[in-house]
This record gives sequence, C-alpha cells and structure tokens, in this order.
Amino acid sequence: MLKKSIVFLFVLSHSFSFAQSPVQKLTQSFNNFLEDRQTKYAVTSICVLDAKTGKQLYARNENIGLATASTLKTITAASAFYILGKDFQYQTSIGYSGSISADGTLKGDLVIIGGGDPTLGSWRYAHSKESFVLSQWVAAIKVAGIKKIEGKVVGDDRLWGTQTTPDGWLWQDLGNYYGAGSSALSWRENQFDIKLRPGNTVSVIKTVPEMPYLTIMNELKPGNAGSGDHAYVYLPPFSTTAYIRGTWATDIQKQGIAAALPDPAYEAAFRLQDTLAKAGIQISEPPVTTRQLAAAQLPLPQVQQKLSTVTSPALPEIVYWLNKKSINLYAEHLLRTIAWKSGVAPTASNGAAAEVKYWTAKGFDKNALNIIDGSGLSPATRVTTSAMANILFQVQQEDWFPDFYKSLPENNGMKLKSGTINDVSAFAGYYTAENGSKYVIVININNYSGSGINSKLFRVLDALK
Repeated sequence: MLKKSIVFLFVLSHSFSFAQSPVQKLTQSFNNFLEDRQTKYAVTSICVLDAKTGKQLYARNENIGLATASTLKTITAASAFYILGKDFQYQTSIGYSGSISADGTLKGDLVIIGGGDPTLGSWRYAHSKESFVLSQWVAAIKVAGIKKIEGKVVGDDRLWGTQTTPDGWLWQDLGNYYGAGSSALSWRENQFDIKLRPGNTVSVIKTVPEMPYLTIMNELKPGNAGSGDHAYVYLPPFSTTAYIRGTWATDIQKQGIAAALPDPAYEAAFRLQDTLAKAGIQISEPPVTTRQLAAAQLPLPQVQQKLSTVTSPALPEIVYWLNKKSINLYAEHLLRTIAWKSGVAPTASNGAAAEVKYWTAKGFDKNALNIIDGSGLSPATRVTTSAMANILFQVQQEDWFPDFYKSLPENNGMKLKSGTINDVSAFAGYYTAENGSKYVIVININNYSGSGINSKLFRVLDALK
C-alpha cells in the first residue's frame, strides 16, 4: 500500500510539473537565476508581454532603469521608422567651386558634400561600396570635362558640426571600430584595419588601406597562449597618432584589429584624390576638410555646380544591418538624423530628446527612457525593460514591422537583439512558441560577476518554450 502511494505521489508531482503554465515555469526559472552566485551583486530585470494583447504576463524589476547595451538599437530603429519614414534615404553630392577652362582645367575645388549617410563606402551594399562610389565620382568628373585641378578635394562635413561622439562614451572605446564617431561625411563605416603579427613581440605589419597620414605607436604586449585579443586602439577624433595598448596572444589566429577612422571626411577626400591621380587627373593641393579650413580661418568653397549624387539604401536596409551586426555607427547616425529632421541641431543629445518626446507623446513616461546615445554603448543610458517591451509591442501594428522583425538576429531560437557592454547583458525581441503563443521579451542584467551569463539568461527564457 505504501509503495502504491509513493508511486501515485510521484506520478501526481510529474503531472503537476507538466501542467505548469509557461508563466509559472518562467517565474520558477527566474527565481532560480536570482539564486545564482553571479547575480548576487547584480540588478536583473525582466518583462514579458503577450504579443497579441500587450498584457504583462511576468515582470520583475521592470521599472528600474538599467544600462541597455545594444538592445537600445531596437528603440532607435523603431523611432527612425516612425519619425523618418521607411522610405527615407540619405544623399551625398559631389560638385565643384570655381570654373572649368577650355583646356579642362578646374580652377577651383572639388567638394564632397556630406549628407549624413553612414553607408557611404560600405562593403555591405552593392551601390555603396568604396570602389563603386569612387568610380561614379571619377566618371562624373570626366563627363564634366575636368582633366586637371588647380585646387583641392574638400570633404564637406559641416552639416553635423564637429562633435562626433555622444557624451558618455568611454575613452577606451573611441579608437576602436565599434566606437567610431559619426560624421556628416562618413566613409567606409568610419573604420580601417591594423594588421598584426603575434610572437615574443607584437608587430604592426600595415594598415588596410594604407594611411600615410596616420602614425601608429605600438605598445602592445604579447599575451599568454589562449588569452586572445585584448588590444585596444586609442585614437581620438581628428587625431593623426594612434596608440595600440593591451595584449595580443602569442597563438592568436586573428590577423589584426579594426580601428575607428579619426577623420572620415578627410579619408573620403584623400581616397578621391588618390583615385583621380591614378586616373591621370592631377590636383595641385592636398586634400582637406571644411572643418580644417574653418579651424585655419580659411574661406570655405562655394559649390557652383553639382556633378553627381549618391543615394543611400532605404531605411529598412540600413536597419537590417544595424540590428543584425549591431553597428553602433548606424545607430548614432539615425539618432542625429532624427534631430536633424526634427528641425533642431543634429546632435546626439538633441536626437535623444526628440526620440523621448515622441514616445512621451504616445503615452510613455519620459523618466523610463533616460537615453544618452543611439547604440547603447554609453553606460549612462538607462531604460526600463517595461518601456522597451511596450515599444516592441506597439511597433507590431506598423506596416514596416516585417522589416523591423527581419532585422532581429536569432538568439536561443528566438528573435532577440542582444546587448553587451562591461558587466551588462541584455536581450530584447519576440518569440513564437510551438503552440502559437507569442511573446514580447526583454531581459537585462547589470553588474553581474564572472563570465558565461548568457547561457543562464537563455535558461530562464527556455521556460517559454
């Protein structure tokens, strides 16, 4: 009899476990996570909504503002779709000042007029590639009959001013590709490669492309085998000297690191002048930017005639790569564009203010959206998981939502944008279970200890499967 009772209780307990709802399982898995030693000094927040109704199914600490890392890009992208429109495109023009003589001599300057396009020169799109854009410009210059230039190539980056990075970004990030600053005339996603050779001493082999105007000071130390890449580039905006610091493992397989262009407008002008020289069109003066001319109190060129205009991919294509590859530069450009198109100075702070104003008008508490930048690279950005989840719920009603949804990466079998900065890990997005239940999910942990936290966050979310 006792044996039968034990068997009955065993079966009953398993039946009860099987009958648990996803929310009950989520509650249990989250509580278990909070008992983990990695969360002892952390703040962990979660908000899960029914994606069909918007009803909050489960939440903990959902009204505490936390550093978002790159999950902030979901809000930046949504705001761009709402404020700029899904058909929005950037334009970059090239023209000239002065006049062209009968023998084909331009007595004036070639000017590349930046329009804020973050994709100009990018390898991700067929018609934005560096070689394609340069060929288009050279062809237009030849069609205009220009064979020689008594002047210079000018990169006109004045549209967005001279502050390239948002307030609150860390010094350690600025010289690396993910910390590249935005510019009205961006070029090749504002990055370049530094090729390294590991060994008892770490050697700098070259930059790709070659950048004769940049000096690289190598302070890298060899790291222990298996320690990987801990190299950082310290290269402030507009500087011509880069310092590489940190360690590079003796057995590393990587060929190098990607760094941020210190002056994208100058790099664009430099590449065009170099391409023209190879095409037999000589230029009498070195390339320059409007920022440099203004700093030297020299007159800025007045464009007399436009020769060619490069149009960027439409917003859905930009957002696709923004979220798929978490491109900080794209997010910062969109934020500044939101300010620009809102009729205020195109700064990161004005873009953030315009963004918050927009969502406040839709019923959100502005205090739940303490936004500093567009990408989440700033640890000073603080957003609640409740606010982010409810924004993700609302965007499902828009005609551009399929493009937004397609941009989200796959993580843990779910459509989740990830976010990682120092001691911060977060995920935000959507999940459709096998039974058809649909969820909006935002989970975020700040100040955790150790490593490997993502697998434990996924274990919490597995309760919804």
